[in-house]
Amino acid sequence: ATKEAIMAKEHDPDLDIHVFMMDMRAFSKGYWDYFQRARDRYGVRYHRCRASSLQQTPGSHDLALQYIDEEGNLQQQTFDMAVLSVGMEISEPVRALGRRLGTELDDYGFCHTVQFNPVETSRKGIFAVGPFREPKDIPESVVEASSAAASAAADLSTARFRRTEERTFPPEIDQTGAEPRIGVFVCHCGSNIGGYLDVPAVTEFAKGLPFVVRAEANLYTCSQDSIKHITETVKELGLNRVVVASCTPLTHQPLFQDSIRAAGLNPYLFEMANIRNQCSWVHSSDWDVATEKAHDLVRMAVARAAHLEPQQIIQVPVEKSALIIGGGVAGMTAALNLAEQGFPVSLVEKENALGGNLRHVHIADNHRDPQRTLETLVGRVDRQPLISTYLDTVVSHSAGFMGNFTTKLRRSTGETMQVKHGVTIIATGGQEYRGADYSLGKNAQVITQSELEALFKQPASPLDSCKAVGMVLCIGPAQQYCSRICCTVALKNALAIKQRSPSTAVTIFYKDIRVYGMGEDLYTKAREAGVLFIRYTEERPPQVVQDSPLFVRAFDLSLRQEVELPLDMLVLSMPVVPREDSAQLASLVKAPLDANGFFLEAHVKLRPVDTNKGGVFIAGMAHYPKLLEESMIQAQAAA
Repeated sequence: ATKEAIMAKEHDPDLDIHVFMMDMRAFSKGYWDYFQRARDRYGVRYHRCRASSLQQTPGSHDLALQYIDEEGNLQQQTFDMAVLSVGMEISEPVRALGRRLGTELDDYGFCHTVQFNPVETSRKGIFAVGPFREPKDIPESVVEASSAAASAAADLSTARFRRTEERTFPPEIDQTGAEPRIGVFVCHCGSNIGGYLDVPAVTEFAKGLPFVVRAEANLYTCSQDSIKHITETVKELGLNRVVVASCTPLTHQPLFQDSIRAAGLNPYLFEMANIRNQCSWVHSSDWDVATEKAHDLVRMAVARAAHLEPQQIIQVPVEKSALIIGGGVAGMTAALNLAEQGFPVSLVEKENALGGNLRHVHIADNHRDPQRTLETLVGRVDRQPLISTYLDTVVSHSAGFMGNFTTKLRRSTGETMQVKHGVTIIATGGQEYRGADYSLGKNAQVITQSELEALFKQPASPLDSCKAVGMVLCIGPAQQYCSRICCTVALKNALAIKQRSPSTAVTIFYKDIRVYGMGEDLYTKAREAGVLFIRYTEERPPQVVQDSPLFVRAFDLSLRQEVELPLDMLVLSMPVVPREDSAQLASLVKAPLDANGFFLEAHVKLRPVDTNKGGVFIAGMAHYPKLLEESMIQAQAAA
């Protein structure tokens, strides 16, 4: 809904757009910033409510929406258009397909997957990805697709290369001494470029540049039809240089290079002008400035293209092994998949035992027993002959390039060793924030969710004497980004308390309940079990007003008054934050971090598990906070 609102605003800034919602579920990486941009920069207005009615106004085509605002008043607003954000469901033909394939479906018709491979269906050898598993967005679907590909690759590893067909290109045409004949292809990129600068004017400008034989505009230059058209145009007009003015060469240059190779040109006779990331996106508020800068970028690209010379592609040997940094669930899952594909793996863990954060998770979510998963993974790693495990070990130095890395490892004893490998997967995880919020560390009755889970292991636990437990969400760094898993962890633990002691009162203080996909079931079950929910705003968070006995005061937005609750225990849903040594490791492997300190993916949709450093990949909570099965899926995608 927020994306569609922003796109509508970009097409017509004068549109008055309102979003009516219960919770703002901005749970993925970058989503919270995106919501804030929609609200603060684009002026999209958000209303927390449940719409009462939507009716056409008599005598007009207007639509009247009635709703109760946050102050409890009945409001009515009139609109020209209403857009319904409807949920995803499985159609009957897809359900029928699942039944024909013999795969188990859940009560909603989505595909049920097995305990130890979250993308494998109940029928071995058949994998399920994307919204067929549960509702999800594009980045998660892409990651799951790669995860299923890795699972299939492991199953098919013994047949590798038996049916491989290498792509062939025609012989290169010798361009020695030929005068440059340049073709320029300018991309609209939908509205990404064409919505902020004058693409026809840039195209016309390019036609007058030296050596330009053809200049034209395309809606999407990277589409299959446009790629084929570039190849045909090179052949038809005898072009010997090509310039594409569109987005970043980091993601699209190889695609365009292959298009001119198919026409007999050396791939290095290609040049790109980045008029999206370096132009339309940074000058989106000034049409004329963006257009003028696009002229300059295209002019420089054409000038450079005229001086390009063919370069020879060389072959280099590749170390067909992997280094995985981090021995938690993500690291072990990636190591196992690579080993099952037949590749040797060096698995490095700084602690003296495998498992990472999973060692501290005891309450199941999504029917996956965390400790059983941990025990199974560790056992499989120990039995896998292609995995060399280095415990109590850190990376001290790394050098080389994709396919040929050399990394030095150091044990706490001072012993050092050297590993050669072709790829690196960073799976170092995250850590629980440990600020002093709500008297944590000073009051024994204030604990974190991980400390609460440890109490469930105790036969005679302090939980058994608790009559009232409170939980607070969105703490500390969670004011800047959504930690994704906090709401789910709080709900599953609240349910565990109610199952252990149904008479214990559990109250959750929250800003938004950001469960997603099948996590909605947890929310429903928690309410049915009697868990109470009190929503608060950023301006009026809950406060500990008395330490002994423990009292928490909060402004209840439903009752429109302050409430004061006596509690036996206050549990803080501390967000996941980057590990303290992330910056040091990032410097060693030369992989970038994002603004919050997590490892940054190369492209959120096109390369969601790659870094910008070739041959270095990321998985699990090193990339962003994740639930158990999400870490396992991303680990297989990285593999």
